[in-house]
Amino acid sequence: MVNSYIFAVLMQFEILVVLSKPQVPCYFIFGDSLVDSGNNNELVTKAKANYLPYGVDFPEGVTGRFTNGRTMADMIGELLGFDEFIPTYASVTDQQISKGVNYASGGAGILPETSSYLGDRIALERQLSNHNGIVSRLFGLQENTTFTNEHLSKCLYVFNIGSNDYLNNYLLPKFYNTSHIYTPHQYASFLVRQYCQQLKKLYNLGGRKIVLFGLAPIGCTPIVIHIVGTNGKPCVESINDIVKKFNDKLRLLVDELNRDIQDANFTFINVSHISSVQKGKLAIRCSSIMPWRNVPCCEVTENGQCAHTTTTCRMRMLSIYFDGVHPSEMAHNVIATSSYIALSEMNASPYDISHLIRL
Repeated sequence: MVNSYIFAVLMQFEILVVLSKPQVPCYFIFGDSLVDSGNNNELVTKAKANYLPYGVDFPEGVTGRFTNGRTMADMIGELLGFDEFIPTYASVTDQQISKGVNYASGGAGILPETSSYLGDRIALERQLSNHNGIVSRLFGLQENTTFTNEHLSKCLYVFNIGSNDYLNNYLLPKFYNTSHIYTPHQYASFLVRQYCQQLKKLYNLGGRKIVLFGLAPIGCTPIVIHIVGTNGKPCVESINDIVKKFNDKLRLLVDELNRDIQDANFTFINVSHISSVQKGKLAIRCSSIMPWRNVPCCEVTENGQCAHTTTTCRMRMLSIYFDGVHPSEMAHNVIATSSYIALSEMNASPYDISHLIRL
């Protein structure tokens, strides 16, 4: 499942991925639609992706992933050496839980009320509660506390969440009053404080190797550009500036947690920087083919998701966005490989994933 681009990066750094033996015993995924692989399929919500054209390039077809193919979480799992995709919490069996669980849910936020206008979603607090249940199941199956604690301490925990707390909360004054209560600086501080408490709950459940993905530049998403307009610029920079405040505080939180919690390691993935480099390279690559633009690859509805259709753009490998909000498989690929092996110190701090798992 690992494509030629990933192999090229791995060979450059002389790292061998042995697919028959994963580099960590288990892999747990928390987050929103960027890494959801089907937990929302049975929920009563508008935030669903279990229909075409989602999954048009995925080997298993339509699964509930909010993109045309694999997500960055899927690809990180491949880089770690897992030969199967990590199962969703909604479908995982006792035989599978020792290798990991995907708890992510489209629409989920750090705050429980985020995206409530779309319907049900599994907010981060509920995801952690679900993980608590999985840990209890693991203890029950192993009947060996020492073994289970050691097992969990070696696992990788990935968090990709926070975008909805802006797109489906702070930037929606029609439904939420947070933008009237908090300045952008205050809101970012409020979110990161909540996030910090949630991460400490994971630590108490045995998490020791924890990856926190920063937010992508929301002001560059097709839906935001369509609604707000850019006055001729590529992105809505005023919104990107708001999101940057959260990313800056999240990076500082990682430093704080690493300083205060001696037996755990946290790292920050700078998705905004990775995305900006990716767009620059794509613009150069596309210049001889067509002008590069922030446009979706499918017909989109008013909430930015793909309409129920089989029609997509023909050049999906040159598209950053698949719908009005979510990245294409190509964009997921770049983020996954850049977080696993950071080609620039700006991409990951203080470690990339390949170094974190060896600590």
